[in-house]
Amino acid sequence: METKILLFEKIKTVVSFFSKHLRFDKFKNTIGRKLALSLENILAIALFKQKNNIATKKAVYEIIKPDCSYKTLVVNLNRFARLAAIILILILKINRAYSHPIKHIDSTEIPVCLFKNAHSHKTMKGLAQFGHNSKGTFYGLKMHIITDLNRRILRIKFTAGNVDDREMVIPLSQDLIGIFLADAGYVSQDLAKKFYQEYQRILIVKPRANMKKIMTKFEEWLYGTRMLIELNFRNLKMFYGLVTSLPRSVDGYFANYIYSLLSYQIC
Repeated sequence: METKILLFEKIKTVVSFFSKHLRFDKFKNTIGRKLALSLENILAIALFKQKNNIATKKAVYEIIKPDCSYKTLVVNLNRFARLAAIILILILKINRAYSHPIKHIDSTEIPVCLFKNAHSHKTMKGLAQFGHNSKGTFYGLKMHIITDLNRRILRIKFTAGNVDDREMVIPLSQDLIGIFLADAGYVSQDLAKKFYQEYQRILIVKPRANMKKIMTKFEEWLYGTRMLIELNFRNLKMFYGLVTSLPRSVDGYFANYIYSLLSYQIC
């Protein structure tokens, strides 16, 4: 328990740094009832939860024992996720400024409930859709990301689960340059032509098994680096609680995604 409290204090120090430089004080109430918890404590508790892959807000409430009710904590975690999003956007912007020229683009499924509960799930109805991937069918969202050879996350977009990955390449890669690598799901001559900018960027897609294409040694090496983006997906899901079915509101779901991504970046 003592180790976890020390970790919480370290996370709070990092949050305080961003809070000061981004002037989060302007989001505090100037009239009416004051917040039961400081903004720094609210964000630190949320990031502590994701860093430790704690499944429920109730569990983190019992560990931290904040000076407020459980309901107040839940409301504030969802309410101020937008501040965590501001920090995340800033970090991604910095990552893009110092990105490696070799980049990876891919997506991963984000189920919002067990597949057997899909037809009765109401919270994310209208946003979540049935999608298909190599693992089978899921009900939820997709998270599309671009990372670089150093595994920095450069850009993130969420879509419904049935959106074609190829549709997100152009919007996701706006203003980015370099060599972009993608798996066979992104095969499209039309996309490759639209994406290409002479001396600026090129999209290299791994050919399907039934395609007659000879790869160069350099291309083979490039394709071999694609496992790096998969490490980001694995870590976010296994260790930072990205996937959940517990929230009871749309705000709760997206707060979980934002806090998971931010904790992965700064904790």
